[in-house]
Formats: sequence, C-alpha cells, structure tokens
Amino acid sequence: QLQLVESGGGLVQPGGSLRLSCAASGFTLDNYAIGWFRQAPGKEREGVLCVSRSGDIINYADSVKGRFTASRDNAKNTVYLQMNSLKLEDAAVYYCAARAFACGRSRVDYNRWGQGTQVTVSS
Repeated sequence: QLQLVESGGGLVQPGGSLRLSCAASGFTLDNYAIGWFRQAPGKEREGVLCVSRSGDIINYADSVKGRFTASRDNAKNTVYLQMNSLKLEDAAVYYCAARAFACGRSRVDYNRWGQGTQVTVSS
C-alpha cells in the first residue's frame, strides 16, 4: 500500500519548536518532491513549503520564512519539517504530500497525501 504518514505533532508553547516527520511506505521518495501544507479550522488548506528532490526548499507561506525549514533523508524514506519560534497562528493540522519530480504550489498538484498531524500552539 502506498502511503505517507506524518508524525511529531503535539502541543507546544509559543516560541517553542517541533519537528514533524513524513515517512513513505510502499514507494521511495527519491523521485518525489514533498510539499508541506496546513489547515486551520475554518480556513483553506495552504501550502507551507516544498522540499525538492535535491533538497532545495521552496517557501510558499511568507509567515513561516526564517522560522520553518525542511530536510529529507532518502535513506530513511522520510522528510522532515522543522518548525521554530512557533506562533499561535501556526496551529493547524499539517499534511505532507508527494508530487512526482518537481514541487507544485497548489494542493491539486499533489496526488499522494498523508493523514495529517495536529499542531497546537498554546500557552
């Protein structure tokens, strides 16, 4: 079965950090760009950033620039989202998604999605 599984979400105080993981099973991530998206209650799902096949980062959300970054470990078939200096407005369900070869900005560009992991930012 081809799937992506996110993990690492949880409750964190403002200013704290979390690292999310996106692990693939049933296929290898080598030929895929991985996008990270998030969806807060009552809001549209928005693109956060994308990690290209070579590991380059493309930021889609201005609000996370300088605070969020990502990396990939193809040997572990896993991509990571490192979130630092978290703010209340970062609270959302975070999703990873795979797109063959190149990053895409829109959610419709991706055809494989994880189930999401909840990030709660609260004091």
